Amino acid sequence: MTTNPSLSIVTLMTLLMCLTPTLIKSQPGIHVLLPISLNLTVLTDPFSISAASRDFGNITDENPGAVLCPSSPAEVARLIRFASRDFSFDSESTSISPGFKVAARGQGHSLRGQASAPGGVVVNMTCLAKTAKPAAVVVSADGTYADAAAGAMWVEVLEAALERGVSPVSFTDYLYLSVGGTLSNAGIGGHVFRHGPQISNVHELDVITGKGHLVTCSPKLNPELFYGVLGGLGQFGIITRARIALDRAPTRVKWLRILYSDFSAFTRDQERLISMANDLRVDFLEGQLMMSNGIVDTSFFPLSDQTRVASLVNDHRIIYVLEVAKYYDTTTLPIIDQVIDRLTRTLGITSEFMFVQDVPYFDFLNRVRNEEDKLRSIGLWEVPHPWLNMFVPRSRILDFHEGVIKGLLLNQTATSGVTLFYPTNRNKWNNLMSAMIPNEDVFYVIGFLQSAGGSHNFEELENLNDRIINFCDNSGIKIKEYLMHYTRKEDWIKHFGPKWSDFSRRKMMFDPEKLLSPGQDIFN
Repeated sequence: MTTNPSLSIVTLMTLLMCLTPTLIKSQPGIHVLLPISLNLTVLTDPFSISAASRDFGNITDENPGAVLCPSSPAEVARLIRFASRDFSFDSESTSISPGFKVAARGQGHSLRGQASAPGGVVVNMTCLAKTAKPAAVVVSADGTYADAAAGAMWVEVLEAALERGVSPVSFTDYLYLSVGGTLSNAGIGGHVFRHGPQISNVHELDVITGKGHLVTCSPKLNPELFYGVLGGLGQFGIITRARIALDRAPTRVKWLRILYSDFSAFTRDQERLISMANDLRVDFLEGQLMMSNGIVDTSFFPLSDQTRVASLVNDHRIIYVLEVAKYYDTTTLPIIDQVIDRLTRTLGITSEFMFVQDVPYFDFLNRVRNEEDKLRSIGLWEVPHPWLNMFVPRSRILDFHEGVIKGLLLNQTATSGVTLFYPTNRNKWNNLMSAMIPNEDVFYVIGFLQSAGGSHNFEELENLNDRIINFCDNSGIKIKEYLMHYTRKEDWIKHFGPKWSDFSRRKMMFDPEKLLSPGQDIFN
């Protein structure tokens, strides 16, 4: 018996008819019903297939054989159990097995088809969020946690929590991502230096393994699965529910952007801020690069200062933007201005290069939504996104800056998108989890979020990414990529390093048929 990872829906239907004489027929091209005993409906209409074949990256196009829109986790479990059953038959001398692949898909914000299942079945996790009872997000009576359906978006978790005066503590910059999607990777943003990634702020999970078993897990209950799934790239199971840690929510934010022309001063102040442990400790920290060969967005700054900021970028070629936020509410309102004053004096900056906005807490967390709306309005949202995200050890950050930022990025004819550049603390990550980071106490999160829209050529940006990786390899800078997509097993082994043996062992424990998340190209 052989397995066919590209099992088409026609083959799937042929197989089902051989397995059971009771098959409910439906209108061609609309949907197909699996055997009555499974009580599952899969969609095969062109719209459903097309929607599941593309992702935010707009680089790959991988058609599944069908899409499952489940109404309960039990339906997902039945699908996986059916996929793993050892049935075979002979059709026109071709041996076919029901070992079709299964991938969970939330909001589809993967970059290179990681949530795809070519010829297999994509599980639309947003369906579970829509049919969840009593709701997709339920906040506990004491406000210490929220139970969220994996297909729910983080903005929904935030809105439900704020109604009770509480909030998650760690967010990605963009809130319209699914809970299960970010927890399968790590979930990083400007809060990671203080609270860790989103995977560090989960109490409990419900997971459907590659054997079709629905398992509740936590640090004490089935810990092997719990730690494996967090950052596990969907290899060990499909998350259906996550219990997320909450804390008291602030109401407003002092949002600062501070400009630097000197890279050493920029990184020195960033590293100082992530090490603070007193009342001057900030709640959010990121950094961005404003480059003369890119689009200089000055919309954050007062209208009277926008020309001056643009001139600074033109004169220095690179301006480093330190972005920090300090949260407050009615109890800390009387002292927030004094705190900001003390904070800026600690950094030794002048007010001439510091700009402050005072905004509601929700608006600050939801700030990227406005950028999305702008890009959509000019047709630059649904374009190829050859993004490159990585973690760089602090010990080599000066070499990285000299070789990559000044040597490669600044010498491009033009850049597009945003370059993020900020440090975080290793002690906020749990090494038992699958996610990989550099082996240093402080490392930098760097994101080249380029878009191949307008005059920007996709091949040109891909070539730039290759040159960045090659520079790091040739210079001995031991980066770890994030949201990566390797196609060679040796690259995955290198990525996971000392965790590879545990990663492989967990795959055999929880998904021995290698049915789950084929788009990651790890075990295929």
